[in-house]
Amino acid sequence: MRILLVGYGRMGKLVESLAGEYGCEVAGVVDPLVGGDDVSADRWRGVDVAIDFTTPSAVMSNVPVLARRRIDVVLGTTGWSEHEADLRRVIEDAGAGVVAAPNFSTGVVLFEAMVAQAAKLVARQADVGAYLHESHHAAKKDAPSGTALLLKRAMEQAGFTRPIDVSSTRAGHIPGTHTVGFDGPAETITLTHTARDRTSFARGALIAAQWIKGRRGWYTMKDVLGL
Repeated sequence: MRILLVGYGRMGKLVESLAGEYGCEVAGVVDPLVGGDDVSADRWRGVDVAIDFTTPSAVMSNVPVLARRRIDVVLGTTGWSEHEADLRRVIEDAGAGVVAAPNFSTGVVLFEAMVAQAAKLVARQADVGAYLHESHHAAKKDAPSGTALLLKRAMEQAGFTRPIDVSSTRAGHIPGTHTVGFDGPAETITLTHTARDRTSFARGALIAAQWIKGRRGWYTMKDVLGL
């Protein structure tokens, strides 16, 4: 399977280093910082899937072009959620496929399911409050993270209707830590997911690329993992 790396930062380079393990050939790179062609170039004919780790503004210009070329997309960039409805229409009209996720870690997808179940149970306890804290490296631009917003939404959809305090830390080189806490009058329950390094995100993106090839529509990692 031939993949196109859209964005060649830390995640793009990690995906490139692991691609061979997943039967993927990197056809090329699109990144203004390294020069070369953009996503509309003829040289990308025959590419099966594009893996995007760029910026929100780049997503809004690149994904429609890729979709019209019937190149499926694994979308790992965050910060564009306000435009999701527009992107979904583009994908549907073009007949392309997308796996969009704020976090491609298999562990995070399972963690979301655990958090939702915990929120459902705790929702019945009127004197228990909830909070969510996430930590990432200093270079991460969006705060709270897309994963934090995903977890908050999962808690609300599970029936937790009381306020959920969300906070963020940006420091050093932290790959990513998310903690959900439920605090009662005399006790606290916490659930935490910690990424030891970024390879889990890259591996998940490659698994998603294998899965989305040839599919049509808008999907998440839950679909990829059959949850």
